[in-house]
Amino acid sequence: MEALLFIIFFGLMMFGVPIAASIGIAIISYALMSGDMTIGYIARSVVTALDSFPILAVPMFILSGEIMGRGGISRRLVNFANSIVGRFTGGLAMTVVLACILFGAISGSGPATFAAVGAIMIPLMEKQGYDKKFVTGLCAASGGLGVLIPPSLPMVMYGIISNESIGDMFLAGVVPGLISGLALMVYCYIYCKKHPPVCPDDQKEEMPGFVQATKEGILAILCPVIILGGIYSGWFTPTEAAAVSIVYAVFVSCVVFKTIRLKELPSMLLSAARVNAPVLFIVSMATVFGRVLSMYKIPTMVATAVLGVSDNPIIILLVINLLLLLAGMLMETLAAITILTPILLPICTAIGMSPIHFGVMMVANLAIGFVTPPIGVSLYTAATLTKQPITDVIQSVKWPIVCLLAALVIIVAVPGVSLWLPSL
Repeated sequence: MEALLFIIFFGLMMFGVPIAASIGIAIISYALMSGDMTIGYIARSVVTALDSFPILAVPMFILSGEIMGRGGISRRLVNFANSIVGRFTGGLAMTVVLACILFGAISGSGPATFAAVGAIMIPLMEKQGYDKKFVTGLCAASGGLGVLIPPSLPMVMYGIISNESIGDMFLAGVVPGLISGLALMVYCYIYCKKHPPVCPDDQKEEMPGFVQATKEGILAILCPVIILGGIYSGWFTPTEAAAVSIVYAVFVSCVVFKTIRLKELPSMLLSAARVNAPVLFIVSMATVFGRVLSMYKIPTMVATAVLGVSDNPIIILLVINLLLLLAGMLMETLAAITILTPILLPICTAIGMSPIHFGVMMVANLAIGFVTPPIGVSLYTAATLTKQPITDVIQSVKWPIVCLLAALVIIVAVPGVSLWLPSL
């Protein structure tokens, strides 16, 4: 009977029904057929799923990223990144990767990171003689770094579901995020060595030097320092840090940079609300789905079945990673974390894996899902930004995905990559 829940859920998704609606219809259908739950219980659970102090961090980090993106902070981060890596072969391409890492440390969102950096770098790199497909694929893949570098919305969600420290999750994502970024930078170097960009002298654009870029971008760079420093010093919780980031974003954008007027804030609130509404709807439905799974002990049954197939940890990890990659291709990231964490975490702890390491592994897998069809959010955003057919965009991310998979192998195989900073 429990299998019916998954059959309805995946069946509806295959017919293109939005994921939140698919989850809700599956739960209600199962409740009506089994008689084990009432509609009233489901309705209450949908509401109480969002009655959580840590979940408040999700909409607030989204709003903070929206304000900073519109406040010109992303351009300052791009200039700062270019002042560091711009002098190397493929330096402008490496700037994309480093800028995504820096903006990810502000927004906590993969799609937001890609949109903010890609909107600046894609036209600029085309103008500088870079191949359009290469630029598109690199920007789309680099956007996913935003969910590994703290603060990260998926890591907030994982910490809530698994009852692990969100602060520890943030620390655990730093080194894996940098390794993934380094893998993409190596790809930039090799590609640009073989295919150097050709740019006429009159098209070249002068970028600020290190001193000037640092002066202009220091307040933007300080934002993640304040957020993470406040969390780890014990001054405020991750949720309070999200609120602090909003105040800081408004102050820097309105008072210091003067790129935003106060009368523009309502439109930003509305824009952030448009992003938040579907995200929180998905989270609430997925949370109820997770409760239903726990009620029928489905995570325990799945763990027993998987452990019964093999007692070799390597094979079990391989199966779990393939499942997570598949989930990233088909599901929204926060929904995948909410649904799969209660199912897969017991399996990983049974083979001696740290819950923190598992969380980073899960987020790294799902980050690759941003650029994998058919659901990859960054693919469709890239197609819209560059006005390319989606098939061309999918082709352009082939080698960046290989780089991210190579980084994923290191993250999975070497637990110390994730656990070193939290252990300090």
